[in-house]
Amino acid sequence: MLISLIGYMGSGKSHVAKILSHKTQFHLIDLDHQISVKNQMSIPEIFNKRGEIYFRKQEREVLEEILETNKPCILSLGGGTPAYFNNMELITQKSESIFLRTSIKTLTERIIKQPDRRPLLARIAPADLPEFIAKHLFERNEFYSKAKFTVDTDLKEVEQIVEEIIALLEI
Repeated sequence: MLISLIGYMGSGKSHVAKILSHKTQFHLIDLDHQISVKNQMSIPEIFNKRGEIYFRKQEREVLEEILETNKPCILSLGGGTPAYFNNMELITQKSESIFLRTSIKTLTERIIKQPDRRPLLARIAPADLPEFIAKHLFERNEFYSKAKFTVDTDLKEVEQIVEEIIALLEI
């Protein structure tokens, strides 16, 4: 079983994936990490040196490779991954997709603490962050909502989210 975690940046995909991987003993794969390794650059470096279009093409290639694996794994996707090419269609066909739905307020509180790690937010003033997130979520929710399952993450500890996913998938 391949489980794909999708959601906006700051929704907890990486953290949930790590705990879920530990509990299920499924291999953990972080899509952004795989892209970094392949390109021998961090994600912010790829955005700065090669641009977003290059990044999105690399993202698609690496995603296709991962989705062809047959071993049980937890795949943590980038926030924009479902919104490009026909990625979301591929994700739902080849994996158990789970949307980690998180409110704008919670996302803002989390993201504002780590602006340097988010290339798309490098030039956004903290005061403009909630509006930026709301606009992005509006555009991406069309894709996120195609996930097979949705788990609300607000006011939940990571352990609760992981247990909910395990119950949903009957692992």
